Amino acid sequence: MLSNEITQNVGAYPKRKRIGRGKGSGHGKTSGRGHKGNASRSGASMPLMFEGGQMQLFRRLPKRGFNNAQFTTRYEVVNLSQLERLFTDGTNVGLNELVNAGLVGSRKCRVKILGDGELTKKLNVTAHKFSKSAQEKISGCGGSAKVVA
Repeated sequence: MLSNEITQNVGAYPKRKRIGRGKGSGHGKTSGRGHKGNASRSGASMPLMFEGGQMQLFRRLPKRGFNNAQFTTRYEVVNLSQLERLFTDGTNVGLNELVNAGLVGSRKCRVKILGDGELTKKLNVTAHKFSKSAQEKISGCGGSAKVVA
C-alpha cells in the first residue's frame, strides 16, 4: 500500500449538524427540539431513572427481606502449593511476605491459607485463617500456623 492510496473511511467523520440556521437547513425554528415540554427548554435534563411519568422500575419492584452480602468477610486465598513454590525452607511467611511475593493484593486484605498441594518445607505461616488440611500439612512438616487477630 502506497501513501497516495490511503483514503479516509467513508462515514468516519460525519458532518456536524448546524442547528438554528433557518428553514432551509431542515433544523431551523425549534432546532430539532420540538414544541414545548421540558426537552425543548435550555438546560433541560431528566433524572436517570425517569420513565416519562410512569412509575419507576425500582419503585415497582417489591423490596423484601435483608441481604447480608455487604457485611460478609472476604478472604484472599493462598494455597500451600504456592507457598511451596515461592518460599525457602525455614522462612517466616507473614502478610508482608505474601504481598511482596504477589500472592495477595495489599496488606489490608484478609488471607486464608488452603491445603491445596503438597508442602515439604518447614514454614512459619501467619494469616487470618487456615483450613484444617492446611494446618495439618504445615505442622506435619515441622512448621507453625499462627492466626492473626
